[in-house]
Formats: sequence, structure tokens, C-alpha cells
Amino acid sequence: MTGSTADRLRLAILVIWIAGFLIGTASHVLDLIAGGADTYGEFPTALRVFWLSLTALDPLTVVLLLFRKRAGIVLGLVVILADIAVNWTVFFTIGGNPLFGVVNQTVFAVVLLATAPALWRWFRSAQEQRRRPPQA
Repeated sequence: MTGSTADRLRLAILVIWIAGFLIGTASHVLDLIAGGADTYGEFPTALRVFWLSLTALDPLTVVLLLFRKRAGIVLGLVVILADIAVNWTVFFTIGGNPLFGVVNQTVFAVVLLATAPALWRWFRSAQEQRRRPPQA
């Protein structure tokens, strides 16, 4: 794979990650706008707190990814894996989560898990390049 092809692929992976977390951010912000203080009110407090925390964690993930910080990869994986674990549990025990949503989140999680190693290597190389002194 040529350098430019590899760069385009890495950029496409990054765009997918960022788009997914921006969709999550928008979803939670819209829920807050629509539901106000009672957003997710029919669910237990712990679930409400978790889902509301995603309103901050999703955009934080985006910012870290934009700055090519490996913490963004770690946070992104933790957020999506926790989110699908919670949402599937709610789907099967309490109800109220649409199947479409939990399936889409699961597919997104699989994509993130599959592409995380490539981003990890890319972010490392970006950090190494910033540390190197300029070539004369």
C-alpha cells in the first residue's frame, strides 16, 4: 500500500470514529433538549447518570481524536463497550431501547475494535514526528 493510500485509509478510519461519537453526542443532546430535566426519567437513576455522562464523554472523545491523542482511542473504546453493555442489558431486562439502536451501536463497536490498532500506530507515529527535531 502506498503512503498516500495508507494515509487516506487512516483518515477514513478517523472520520468514522469521529462521526460515530458526534452522532452519539447529538443523540444525547437532542434527548436533553426534548426531555429536559426528566430525560430518561422512566429509567433508574444509575442509568440516567450513565446516559447523561455520555453527553460529555462522546465530545471529549472527539476532541482527543482530533488531536490524535491515544487517550481518545482508549476513551472511545471504553465508552462504546460500556454503552453497548448497558444498552443490551436494558433491552433484555427493562425494555425501552430500540433494537435498531443497540444493533447499530454494536456494529460501530466492532468497527472500532477492528480499527483501533491502526489508529494506535498512526497516533504513535504522529507523536514521534512532533518530538523529532527539524531536519536541516
